Amino acid sequence: MSGPQGWLTDAQASRLRARAATASGQIVEIGSFRGRSTTVLAGEADVVAIDPHAGSDRGPQEIGAEAGRGNADYQAFHANLAAAGVADRVRHVRAFSADAHDAVEGDIALLYVDGAHRFRPARDDIARWGARVEPGGVILVHDAFSSVGVTLALLVECVARRGWRYAGRTGSLAEYERVEKGRARSVARQLAQLPWFARNVLFKALVLAGLRPVAHRLGLPAGMHWPY
Repeated sequence: MSGPQGWLTDAQASRLRARAATASGQIVEIGSFRGRSTTVLAGEADVVAIDPHAGSDRGPQEIGAEAGRGNADYQAFHANLAAAGVADRVRHVRAFSADAHDAVEGDIALLYVDGAHRFRPARDDIARWGARVEPGGVILVHDAFSSVGVTLALLVECVARRGWRYAGRTGSLAEYERVEKGRARSVARQLAQLPWFARNVLFKALVLAGLRPVAHRLGLPAGMHWPY
């Protein structure tokens, strides 16, 4: 996929685009970075994009805030929206997701979560923002069954609790529907993803250890520097 920098694959963008095209109400994105996913969503409908652009949580080695990085991302984000011709369809809330609830009114039809990947903020996004998704609405979570923190958050909020039906994944982009029933089958389908999760964790450990060629020999796709 050409366009803004980011980690959304072409196949994941297609899934996100399809859900946005059929969303019956408000679309909210948590974690915009430089607008790769935002331009996909806004190509179909109006979007509320929440990102503090603080230069934090940009990757496994860029967790801490850094103002220069954040301002560069902020400028690139808005430039990319303009270049894609969707700037008028996006309302940007420059705040951390935990602090942005008052800036968004009403229920949510489609929630896309790609914010901080550590367990606590990821769980907070899925729990608190997910609670605002209307019945029949959808939540899509990036780096599911790939990031340790995001996967643990999903196990706590979407496996151990009722209210979500696992609808499948495209790579690490997992989709859930807000429901009242169907939890048992959904739990089994999610637990079946754990071997794939373990594989991704192994790839990440090898990359961090400087053994990227070994990760590629074991199955990390050529040209992919990090499983997502």
